[in-house]
Amino acid sequence: MADYESFALGDVVLQSGSTLWQARLAYKTYGRLNAARDNAVLIPTFYAGQHADCELMFTPGRAIDPAKHFVIVANMFGNGLSSSPSNAPIPIDRAAFPRVTIYDNVVAQHRLVTQHLGIGRLALVAGFSMGAQQAFHWGALFPQMVGAVAAICGSARTAPHNAVFLEGLRAALTADAAFDDGWYDAPPVKGLIAFARVYAGWVYSQDFYRQREHTKLGLASIDDVLRFSEQRYRSRDANDLLAMLWTWQHADVSANDRFKGDFTAALKAIAPRTIVLPSETDLYFRVRDNELEVRHMPNAELRPIPSIWGHAAGRGTNSVDNAFIDAALNELLAR
Repeated sequence: MADYESFALGDVVLQSGSTLWQARLAYKTYGRLNAARDNAVLIPTFYAGQHADCELMFTPGRAIDPAKHFVIVANMFGNGLSSSPSNAPIPIDRAAFPRVTIYDNVVAQHRLVTQHLGIGRLALVAGFSMGAQQAFHWGALFPQMVGAVAAICGSARTAPHNAVFLEGLRAALTADAAFDDGWYDAPPVKGLIAFARVYAGWVYSQDFYRQREHTKLGLASIDDVLRFSEQRYRSRDANDLLAMLWTWQHADVSANDRFKGDFTAALKAIAPRTIVLPSETDLYFRVRDNELEVRHMPNAELRPIPSIWGHAAGRGTNSVDNAFIDAALNELLAR
């Protein structure tokens, strides 16, 4: 049995002009909404992640705690639970799945929170990686509804170098002849393995490997790290990975009718108190990108995570990084 709920959105017209037929948003809630209805925290999922993968962000005793907060985890389109290539009806299944943007995701999440859950205000929107990209969008599009924003290891707009990194992943996956332009009947295993091995070289920093931090994950060798990555990505559908990858590449908080491509205006619209938490050693969501963004945000602070865990510093697996992030989250929630 599924351990989540599903919100039927109906037929959704996307930014691209295509229609996502029979769209649904998978989500799970934790904790209870208090009498004042002011303790709701939204956590959008990250790349290839599902709600269960986000649970490290709000374990008991952390800043976000289901004992104190009503936590809503919204699964992103393309992640295999919400509408995705792997579960969409014909004729928008598999390689025919329409292009979905971060904006499309956030508008659907707004419907989930307001129409379905009946919540008019969120105490905090906190996201890691692509979840951070969604958090930036929430702050810009619905600033009066959001008390605070925490953007962890993510950007308001995908940088060109980040997009190039993603092209390498796409090429590794689609080079497998079994991929068959997305119309495969069996998983393109060789492509998924290649994808996973490329990813393992980017998600952690050079110092992470040099100082053998992977042993803290119970991984004794580099081969174990690679197998760990393979296990993760072989459990995902290839078309789903590519759908989310496209969403990531095209993330831009200003790419909508509200801001019409004016990136500075979109950043200035993020009025809620915001703490942006890049990892100092992230290889694709760079601190410099966030520096350029925060200078235009009226109520934001840049607070880099002093970590050698690379992008994974925000993932919730390293207790030292978690303590640094929780200090920021506690400040936001206290306000």
